Amino acid sequence: MPMVVSNPLTRALGFTSNPHVQLATYYRHRTLRAGAVIDGVLFDTADLASRDGPPDGADWASTKKLVAGGPAVWSALAAAAKRTEPVAKLSELRLGPPIPDPDKILCLGLNYRAHAAESKEETPTVPVLFAKFRNSLVGHCEPVAIPAITKAADYEAELAVVIGRRCRNVTAAEAMGYVGGAMPFNDVSARDMQHATSQWTAGKAVDGFAPCGPTLTLTDELPDLQNLRISTRVNGVVVQDASTASMIFPIAEAVAFISSFMTLEPGDIIATGTPAGVGISRDPQLLLGDGDVVEVEIQGLGRLTNRFVAEARP
Repeated sequence: MPMVVSNPLTRALGFTSNPHVQLATYYRHRTLRAGAVIDGVLFDTADLASRDGPPDGADWASTKKLVAGGPAVWSALAAAAKRTEPVAKLSELRLGPPIPDPDKILCLGLNYRAHAAESKEETPTVPVLFAKFRNSLVGHCEPVAIPAITKAADYEAELAVVIGRRCRNVTAAEAMGYVGGAMPFNDVSARDMQHATSQWTAGKAVDGFAPCGPTLTLTDELPDLQNLRISTRVNGVVVQDASTASMIFPIAEAVAFISSFMTLEPGDIIATGTPAGVGISRDPQLLLGDGDVVEVEIQGLGRLTNRFVAEARP
């Protein structure tokens, strides 16, 4: 039988019989690894597997696969953590995006009425969708480079959900059963590039323009996602403050709509839109520059912080 460790971090946790687990990734010797977070302390999930062995040979080295494992795997992670050395406190680690390898990153545009109004756009009658890609993903406290090609970098606080089970053609009533977790997300946008054409890809899919995290909160401890405060601070000043209850298309409807024409896979990220208060629409405008710090906070899901760094112009 594995011996219970006496590491001070583990003793400080004071584990309950069923501690809640969040998922994260972190860097060890420049390699991104999966972690289970309990009470602010991170355990390497591959280490947990090597101690107890994952049930049914499941892959515990991938947060995407851990999300797909569901509550049985999450409970097994918590049980193994009681007998395993933690890596460190989450705050002491360099973090990556909680899901670094999604098949898809889908984003809803204009999904809050006040944001559609400030953007001088009509209220959409169906979800407005665009895509980002893995190159845009970065983690909590990672710097975000503003490329020299843009002079209009902007912030967008968003709640992102991560799909936990493959789904196709699900109803809105069924949709939340296919969600594995949720996290803060910043849909950083290069507005001049976004508005240069009718397609938004050039302004949205920039390297590093999808910070997310710090952790993925799993469905066994999620609050009501349609009744959460969502806010943004730029250099400590609140610039967005709203409720997810104000979404035009609630999360369940968005998931159902997307699943009507494409298969959603475990690990897919869906960012659900931003409320009013984006920088381009303010008077005067508040566009991001070198050294600016943006914090996206969602009630019950955590606070995502990133510093922006301007690339030198040629």
